[in-house]
Amino acid sequence: MNKKNSVFIATSLDGYISAKNGGLDWLNSIPNPDHDDMGYIAFNKEIDALVMGRKTFETVLGFDVDWPYDKPVFVLSNSLKEIPASLKEKAFLVNGTLTEILAQIHKKGFYRLYIDGGTTITNFLNEDLIDEMIITTIPILLGGGAPLFSELPNELKFELIGTKTYLNQIVQSHYRRKR
Repeated sequence: MNKKNSVFIATSLDGYISAKNGGLDWLNSIPNPDHDDMGYIAFNKEIDALVMGRKTFETVLGFDVDWPYDKPVFVLSNSLKEIPASLKEKAFLVNGTLTEILAQIHKKGFYRLYIDGGTTITNFLNEDLIDEMIITTIPILLGGGAPLFSELPNELKFELIGTKTYLNQIVQSHYRRKR
């Protein structure tokens, strides 16, 4: 029972995770003819479940693809009333404090969690609940949009575990929380 909350996310050079219009097309701005997953499959093998906010969940629902996750997805929301019927055994609504939510998820046997979505990541950081971050930087300046990080109440120190380069342009940095 090794508990770990991990972030795996892409950002622009200027620190945005979506464009001003909420768009994500910029994520594909670097040609990837061989469909390199940039470490996502290996990362996915190390997690038990995902935790994401309502906005991220709704964004994923808007993609013109089949449900992309093979692990349970816990959706943080106080406003959503139900999960679409097609996702009843794949996604689950949770609410409460983050400590209460984590207790609910851990009680179900999920301990290694992928934390996704800008607001959700910030909320976890505010509570010092992120253990590692894998941040992939795409070489583009968006000039605005949704920032990866917002103001935090306290300084949090992380140490660099490693860096990889993909497609000769994309840099992925792996950080672990220094406690």
